[in-house]
Amino acid sequence: MPIVNEGLQREFEWVTRPGEQKHISEALDLADEMMQEIAYQLIIGKNLEVDRLTKECLDKGYTANHILDNGLLNGMSIVGVKFRDNVIFVPEVLVAARAMKAGMAHLEPILSASGIEPIGTVIMGTVKGDLHDIGKNLCIMMLRGAGWVVHDLGVDTSPEEFADAVMEFEAQVVGMSALLTTTMPNMGRTISYFEDIGLRDEVRIMVGGAPVTREFADEMGADGYGENAVDCVETAVDLLELQKELA
Repeated sequence: MPIVNEGLQREFEWVTRPGEQKHISEALDLADEMMQEIAYQLIIGKNLEVDRLTKECLDKGYTANHILDNGLLNGMSIVGVKFRDNVIFVPEVLVAARAMKAGMAHLEPILSASGIEPIGTVIMGTVKGDLHDIGKNLCIMMLRGAGWVVHDLGVDTSPEEFADAVMEFEAQVVGMSALLTTTMPNMGRTISYFEDIGLRDEVRIMVGGAPVTREFADEMGADGYGENAVDCVETAVDLLELQKELA
């Protein structure tokens, strides 16, 4: 089914990279008009509409997984790309996140009760000295929607806090973010701390944030790099597979 929602079609046209257009369009083509409407209302931040549509779809017999995958996450994928490309900014991301939360309020109890095993466990935090968390929070929302258990350590997270959380929750993946060039080196310091205490081989580490590049991630010794929230989920999955192979 093609994209029939005119508003969603316009939003999709902002996605300028061919590979991403193909990835998102394939997902949208699998959705029906109700799912496309949910995605569009989420993108424009209409939380009451997302709340209403999600409940209506459940009443009509849609599964929680279908609504999540084909409605909410499709919308958040476009939000993530537009935020990365500076088409939208923090206020628009916040209202989209609020709309996502409105839909998830109906879906989370169903998903939890279904007994579906989570994909894995990931620790997320902004590194020591950095108090920015918008990008991190968007990644967390996408990860949780994709089936991960996420433990959010918040901002200004020390290497010791990252390590303690990995051991407490037996996480397979750690995600670190930074928005300041002055705090980016703390990613490397955290990785070095993991090496010092003998924990480095037990977990895969991914990094991201506006000033962070793939080259910097490689230099710091990270296992993966995500440019945006969509990349974050894909990178986490790849790193989980890598960790399983190394275990």
